[in-house]
Amino acid sequence: MPATLQIRPNTALRCGRVVQIRGTVVDVEFDGELPELHNQVQIGDEPTVIAEVISHLDLKTARCIALVPLSNISRGTRVFDHQRPLEIPVGDSLRGRMLNVFGEPIDNGPALDTQNTRAILASPPSLSRTTTRPEVFETGIKIIDLLTPLERGGKAGLFGGAGVGKTVLITELIHNMVGQHSGISLFCGIGERCREAEEIYRDMKKTGVLDDTVLIFGQMNEPPGARYRVGHAALSIAEYFRDQAHVDVLLLIDNVFRFVQAGMEVSGLLGELPSRVGYQPNLATDLAAFQERICSTTTGAITAVQAIYVPADDFTDPAAVQTFSHLSASIKLSRRRVADGLYPAIDPLTSNSEMLIPHIVGHHHYEIATKVRKTLALYDELKDLIAMLGIEELSPQDRNLVHRARRLERFLTQPFFTTEKFTGLPGKSVPISKTLDGCQRILDDEFHEWPESSFYMVGDIDEVRRP
Repeated sequence: MPATLQIRPNTALRCGRVVQIRGTVVDVEFDGELPELHNQVQIGDEPTVIAEVISHLDLKTARCIALVPLSNISRGTRVFDHQRPLEIPVGDSLRGRMLNVFGEPIDNGPALDTQNTRAILASPPSLSRTTTRPEVFETGIKIIDLLTPLERGGKAGLFGGAGVGKTVLITELIHNMVGQHSGISLFCGIGERCREAEEIYRDMKKTGVLDDTVLIFGQMNEPPGARYRVGHAALSIAEYFRDQAHVDVLLLIDNVFRFVQAGMEVSGLLGELPSRVGYQPNLATDLAAFQERICSTTTGAITAVQAIYVPADDFTDPAAVQTFSHLSASIKLSRRRVADGLYPAIDPLTSNSEMLIPHIVGHHHYEIATKVRKTLALYDELKDLIAMLGIEELSPQDRNLVHRARRLERFLTQPFFTTEKFTGLPGKSVPISKTLDGCQRILDDEFHEWPESSFYMVGDIDEVRRP
């Protein structure tokens, strides 16, 4: 166990002993006063197991959830209350480092030289301190900037089932946004694959943006307690840079569903009765306590982009439904578009953003986005008729609309920098002005005689070439 956890017990600490172990839940009987809720306790001496007090069962017994795997722990093992909540080190020394839920380096680098810490759990700032900025955060991804613009200082969610490209899209957002972001970037991996963590670290180091980035991970092989708290640990780091360092924070989270899933596991271990689909009964409260900490204040902004796995592509799943209400932009990925080879596989008709209104994005942007969405919606209505009778049976006006929509669909695809090694296509980042220009020219039928394939996987409209 790393040195930061080797806190030797002494007479000043409250002492207790283990009376029951169930999975990673440990019941501890204390000799005197019970530790406060959410206090950090140490179980055993060598190796040390760190746990968090979750509830009080009676006047002498506290129930704790372990944040590291239990080993050499049995009934009667000594337990020591540290008389403080779980904390994580913060400061500029975290820049360029990869950490675990305790703030310990896991990148084989030197130990952190910081004495400043913050509690992992905290309340959201008061309403008098919060602020909003109706300003668009440009990403360089055409379909996002056109139809679902992100809010600087807001929260955006990437919803989708397994294998539709959530992680690829969020890594592309990291590539495009971290380079132009003037503050600190913070990537939080909750319950995801260790391979992805290593790839993100290596890619950031290769592109030269690691020095202004902090990475924190609670991987899928770790106990549910660690996955349940790593998101809050990341928020404590983000709040330090926002409130003390007074810089803007770009927060990227992959994956919020794993946070909900870890809470469900913890709830089950604690013996709580499940609610709908087996989720914890306090799902809405748990998620709100996490999401409401992601906000902007007068001292700085936290812009969050979150990947959210949708079980079985069911957008009525309680985890997805509860997350929707916290977001300013909801980007839904479609398995049908994956099957059609349209990447990124963002559904233009069900994705939405609160920023897509005239007085924020401008009347020109709003009108083009509305026309594009209307064209794609009408084409979607005609697909069944085309499948049954063929496109030749449509009226000339509808045939022109279909050709226009198919060109727009292909123009809104885009090669990514993060997939160059797989596709062989160089990545493209497109300014919103070029995206609007291209969509307007397609809507005006400027390229009516050009084949649809020439619009596929290009950057701006000037890259389209007649074969």
